[in-house]
Amino acid sequence: MGMTHTLNILKIKDLKLTAIVERDLLLIDKNLKSNIGNIAVGNIDVNELADARRYSDIDSCLKSEDIDVVIVCTHVNTHFEMTKKALENNKDVFLEKPFCLDMKQAQELIEMAAKMKKLLMVGHVVRFMPPYQQLKKWIDNKEFGDLKFLSLTRFCGLPGWGQWNDKSIKDLSGGALFDLSIHDIDYANSLLGQPSQINCNYFPGAYSKHDYVSAMWSYNIKNVHVKIEGGFTFHKSFPFQAGFMARFSNASVVYTSLKGDVIQIADDSSVREIPAGDAGAGYYNEMAYFAECLTKGVDPELCMPSSSLKAIEICYNHL
Repeated sequence: MGMTHTLNILKIKDLKLTAIVERDLLLIDKNLKSNIGNIAVGNIDVNELADARRYSDIDSCLKSEDIDVVIVCTHVNTHFEMTKKALENNKDVFLEKPFCLDMKQAQELIEMAAKMKKLLMVGHVVRFMPPYQQLKKWIDNKEFGDLKFLSLTRFCGLPGWGQWNDKSIKDLSGGALFDLSIHDIDYANSLLGQPSQINCNYFPGAYSKHDYVSAMWSYNIKNVHVKIEGGFTFHKSFPFQAGFMARFSNASVVYTSLKGDVIQIADDSSVREIPAGDAGAGYYNEMAYFAECLTKGVDPELCMPSSSLKAIEICYNHL
């Protein structure tokens, strides 16, 4: 995610990459040559990083650099410490999801950012992915009538890159529920709010007791049901896949990253396809939105830290 955000910072005119913090500095150039992660979002020319100074710890960076913003893309067990240091040094912060597994720590960061009048945004990228934004439009404008049922799925092989191979990182990651399924949990919550009931089945894997999750949400007043399923269920080379199926009063829609260029729309007599847009563009969209909030000095209303904390709370409600 550090490379993903670096790529998009370089593309956004209102942002300038001033420094990179990586505890093993040799990994920076090494990782630029490797293809790691779930979604390919482009390549970085090492020459584009020539002006970005490099540090092996955040304290040295904060002490030496006259910067405005810190982007935190570390494993979740360091999120609180890194974000707190940045806020204490009067920096705005973009923090990769999940927020903090300790909800009290997340609340402390929210209160600190508010007190210091600094911008804090957690990177829930699915909210900014074009196919998921299109689904939200259909739900909001009722183009196909009322939403009745929504299924969200997200699977990948066991993460086998970088620090995911470190047992201490594995044990503190929160597993698939907090690292992977939280994408769909946050998205569903942003669409419909907190469910009235959650019925969840899960089983353990290499990272946690909940590396596979299958949950049904219900909403009493809205008469909507949501299914969320996903996990680190398969072998490391298993191809990443995510998508949605939605049943409205007058039509059903389906999207899968395995056929990521289209969304299919079906009624009782036909199926048609419309362009889905590039899901990978969500990473650019969220960083561009964060930059816009910075330049305007406004809160990130599309992805407030309070809603990111709610996503953590709902994750715990599955257990």
